[in-house]
Amino acid sequence: MRFRRTTVVLAALAVLLSGCGVASRAQDADAGGSGGPSGKVPTGPVGPIPAGLEEFYNQKPDWERCGSNQQCATIKVPLDYSKPAGKSIELRARKVLARDRVGRIGTLFINPGGPGGSGVEFAASAGFVLGSSLLRKFDVIGWDPRGVGQSTPVRCLDTEQLDKFIAADGSPDDDAEITELNDEAKTLADGCQQQSGELLPHVGTKDAARDIDVLRGIVGDAQLNYLGMSYGTFLGATYAELFPKNVGRLVLDGAVDPSKTSQDNNIAQAKGFDTALDAFAEECAQRQCRLGSSKAEVLAKVDELINDSDAKPLPGDGDREVTQAIVVLGVIYPLYAKDLWPRLEDAVLDGLDGKGARLLALADQYTERSNSGYANNQNEVIYAVNCVDRPDIASVAQAKAEEPKYKAASPRFGSFLLWGSLACANWPVKAEDKPHPIKAAGANPIVVVGTTRDPATPYAWSVGLAGQLESGVLVTRDGDGHTGYKAGNQCVDNVVETYLLQGQAPTADISC
Repeated sequence: MRFRRTTVVLAALAVLLSGCGVASRAQDADAGGSGGPSGKVPTGPVGPIPAGLEEFYNQKPDWERCGSNQQCATIKVPLDYSKPAGKSIELRARKVLARDRVGRIGTLFINPGGPGGSGVEFAASAGFVLGSSLLRKFDVIGWDPRGVGQSTPVRCLDTEQLDKFIAADGSPDDDAEITELNDEAKTLADGCQQQSGELLPHVGTKDAARDIDVLRGIVGDAQLNYLGMSYGTFLGATYAELFPKNVGRLVLDGAVDPSKTSQDNNIAQAKGFDTALDAFAEECAQRQCRLGSSKAEVLAKVDELINDSDAKPLPGDGDREVTQAIVVLGVIYPLYAKDLWPRLEDAVLDGLDGKGARLLALADQYTERSNSGYANNQNEVIYAVNCVDRPDIASVAQAKAEEPKYKAASPRFGSFLLWGSLACANWPVKAEDKPHPIKAAGANPIVVVGTTRDPATPYAWSVGLAGQLESGVLVTRDGDGHTGYKAGNQCVDNVVETYLLQGQAPTADISC
């Protein structure tokens, strides 16, 4: 799930960090939708096709080689599902072929989160993000959801404009700074409207979930097998709400709670980052690190850096300053994976010494910026999706009124999460949905994985989603970092892979 002014692509983290007995109930034998170990795999749409969408479900994509054991294709879906005969848009997908062609189970669709994460890139990293047993038995498909990357994209700002937006003061202290931040938010909203106005009303999660069912039908699976991370859990849960009978084996890792308001989520996420930073500080102090010998001392050093950079930005790469907003991104990014904690220690020490290059490098990895600009449009898509999915801050006046609540919840990160929502107050498209529990009545078992000290999707969200889903079962990972599968916990990995391979979910919630 996103930190408001950016998002993280889990595939990139997985590549960077690679190297780092369950009671069950069986689902229907054909839940994988493939014809089982006989290898008789359907070659066309399976199941009922929604009226008017026949041409989309019946299309035969031209899968072309795009890597070792990989194929890529472009797929058409309606721009507006209420007008399927109208304009269409394109989705780009990558398929990693099952290594065991005879014993192939079916297709496993994967989504890395965001919103804005590239499923095409995620699938390219399948060897790092999935267990070998899954790679043997499933064709793995990742796709760029509508608006993202290589699919019909949302476009808003050029590199210089996006640099300014990301570096803008995220904790304004007076009306002048608020006006400056609001101007940047308007620039983003206006740019999206000017360049992508026709697409903006149709990039919400419900439309993206409908796209998944088109993909499922095209590959010929009777039911959907799916592994979604972070925001991908909201996408998967929304699919289950819309198509409960089409749910095969769904794993939702690092869950988003669909019943919470944007304000609830922002406050919870601010607290989540605090929890993760506390864990870093405690570990740092226990080994007598260079930031201090007590948790309080380490946190004080981080706070000193964040606070001082508000008035005095640090030098960066010679062209860009390291503003307070960049410092916060540089602090937050390493909290997503414990293996990055040593880099956080180094960056904070450098920052306190007046050097911002390491902090800028961390922030650039988080926002996927290189010397040539941003690698993708994730920093724009995150607003395009979130602002239409549910109501958010409606005005500067509302943000001012709510700031005390945010600061009380998290003096360190609260203001950043609040003011990071300001683009939605200027957004040209109204939110199409409201927060509500998702029950997905009639769906097969859905496994929800939550990590106790997850910085980006707080553990309570996984508890909430698992409790809402009528067939939900919660798998708890006691640990640090974002999401739980392939995070070094064999218990979690066994539960997830047993379920996806055999259709056997835990009979009750389980802790790992």
